[in-house]
Amino acid sequence: MRISVLALDGLFDTGLASILDTLAFANVLAGPGGPRFQVRVVGVRSRVKTAQGLRLDADAAGAWSSLVVVPALFASSPETLLELLGRRDVLDACAALRAHADARTTLAAACTSTFVLAEAGLLDGRPATTTWWLSPAFRARFPRVDLDESRMVVEAKGRVTAGAAMAHVDLALWIVRRASPALANLVARYLVVEPRPSQAPFIIPDHLAHADDMVERFERWVRDHLDAPLSLAAAARAVGASQRSLERRVRAVLGKPPVAFVQDVRVEVATHLLRSTGDDLEVIASKVGYRDGATLRTLLRRRLGRGVRELRRAG
Repeated sequence: MRISVLALDGLFDTGLASILDTLAFANVLAGPGGPRFQVRVVGVRSRVKTAQGLRLDADAAGAWSSLVVVPALFASSPETLLELLGRRDVLDACAALRAHADARTTLAAACTSTFVLAEAGLLDGRPATTTWWLSPAFRARFPRVDLDESRMVVEAKGRVTAGAAMAHVDLALWIVRRASPALANLVARYLVVEPRPSQAPFIIPDHLAHADDMVERFERWVRDHLDAPLSLAAAARAVGASQRSLERRVRAVLGKPPVAFVQDVRVEVATHLLRSTGDDLEVIASKVGYRDGATLRTLLRRRLGRGVRELRRAG
């Protein structure tokens, strides 16, 4: 399988290395007669400098393969990332990606490089994921993309997107899995990478809420009233908005209704209590607004894919 890795200045070193090393290790484990992964670093410039100052050569003249992977750009804030999208080489990369976007080509990106695909207009009307902590910025800039930041890897019509930084490994394993599910499982075991279909266990709800003043006020109100039944009317009064305005704002920023966000907060707090205290499940359930432990147990399993015992052991 031939793979082109599109390198840009300021790329996230670990992202590039994760893709290259995972595929190289797959070649080692495949053995004679197994699938082979031929990786070539391409670019819109012939010389690239990574975020950590490493310099590497990129093939700026050769043809790209039918699978193109874009590693993340290093960015520590939404503002920094949005500035990078206007950089000349990034704009040239968007144009090159559009030129290669046909039915025979798969374009893949992880973490912040999902913004590059979206900036090129190549994710419009498609489901996608991105790094969870940048999801409000992604949703605001690219409203035509069907974003679900809870997922780790999303494949849709020739586009593959992966979540936050270390999802580069998940993306590389997705590539290996296309050739051989058995080999992908073997590589994952050698690398000690557990299956992780969701970013949900890693999401910090209050970080997302801080992207908007009204949503941040709503988040604080939710935490102050977490042990009581949810009243959106009371919440709206507390944040100085109508209930409809609150619902619209939460959906616009977080991509979900207020009730779902409240469940996120309840899951976060319940998980912390399970890991850090010896409280009975019924006690924890009452602290996060549920009448019984069974409801909380079901929610944790549905949201995190883990049971109460697993969460306690993880603590």
